[in-house]
Amino acid sequence: MRTAFAIVVLWTASFGALTAAELTPLEQAGKRLFFDDQLSSPVGQSCASCHGPEAGFSGPHSEINRQTGIYPGALKGRFGNRKPPSAAYASYSPARTYDDKDETYVGGQFWDGRGADLVEQAKGPFLNPLEMNNASAWVVVQKVQKAAYRPLLEQLFGKEVLNVDERGADKAFHKIAQAIAAYESSREVNAFSSKYDAYLANRAALTPAETRGLALFAGKANCTACHPHQKGDDGSPPLFTDFTYDNVGTPRNTVNPFFQQAAEFNPDGAKFRDLGIGAIVKQPEHHGKVKVPTLRNVAKKPDPQFVKAFLHNGVFKDLKEVVHFYNVRDVTPDAFGPPDVQENVNKDELGRLGLTDAEENDIVAFLETLSDGFSTPTAPPKPLPPQVSGGTFPAARDVLRVDRLIRHRTATLQRDDTIRR
Repeated sequence: MRTAFAIVVLWTASFGALTAAELTPLEQAGKRLFFDDQLSSPVGQSCASCHGPEAGFSGPHSEINRQTGIYPGALKGRFGNRKPPSAAYASYSPARTYDDKDETYVGGQFWDGRGADLVEQAKGPFLNPLEMNNASAWVVVQKVQKAAYRPLLEQLFGKEVLNVDERGADKAFHKIAQAIAAYESSREVNAFSSKYDAYLANRAALTPAETRGLALFAGKANCTACHPHQKGDDGSPPLFTDFTYDNVGTPRNTVNPFFQQAAEFNPDGAKFRDLGIGAIVKQPEHHGKVKVPTLRNVAKKPDPQFVKAFLHNGVFKDLKEVVHFYNVRDVTPDAFGPPDVQENVNKDELGRLGLTDAEENDIVAFLETLSDGFSTPTAPPKPLPPQVSGGTFPAARDVLRVDRLIRHRTATLQRDDTIRR
């Protein structure tokens, strides 16, 4: 207990002078890669094309969100099958494991948990023919070899890493992905600067509607069953996800362009059903379950008219609509249509919540307090460090505790180093 207290004190005292704009060299390199639209085939699509900071590192194009919610790939006419998840706070997700007690998978990356860690997640879109459409890791490496920021990567990893031919492409590609994962783990992407964070730090007061919404969120609406809202025992801010998987009965998105994709990508055509993690683990009892997303930045958008798409297939276009669906799904099922995957639907924790229209509005008001940018954070935790594929991944809370002390020492003792953790 004494050790844990000391770490919390160090964490609280050490980050007050830092700003979200301060990135380590590795994070800076990752940011350059993240926003580089020359790394797709054909060129024109970057990571940020689907994960824009103005929309909480989720889909940044209002019209796409309004029409289908499903983003096009670099090659015209190609589309994935799901809306982009938020890249923010993904660095906290542990490696995928199975919880025998709760009979659920926990952790992993992507909606279906197929990514082992954040580094593997960063690699995925580059080689996905429905996304950035590069034929191989070598194609990506060749593009990075020509980039203006190549010297920064060589400074970090050594000139020999990028000075390779096709035989050394996999190692170079892995370093590229590590840099992107470092940026996605940075304070710029995981700011912990929402009004709710300020409220937890006694630096802001919630409005009456927000206060009522919080009480409903934690009580009658049962949102905290999957989206924990309280600080950890060590003082760490809540992540608003438990990283589990669930089938909430999401209706079919009838305008999903993936239904029209070529048979090599979608052999089921219009009959496609998104089995989620069930398709990855090949277990029918998990068909239709997708990863519980963080609710941080769920309402973040660049302007009031901006349309966001919600749930994994982008079927809903309004946050109130989502709350209403969770509230009355089983009361007025015809209003939404049948679930895309009808087996394994969670009927214990949602679908008949008994909320009034005013209470739904109050919950939305609370959810709007979770958008970053309300204030400059004074003491946010650092996300989990990018891990090498195949490594172990401790529980998020444990890493948070240890990582605070590590980063405090790094910032204090190694500020002038070329590479900082």
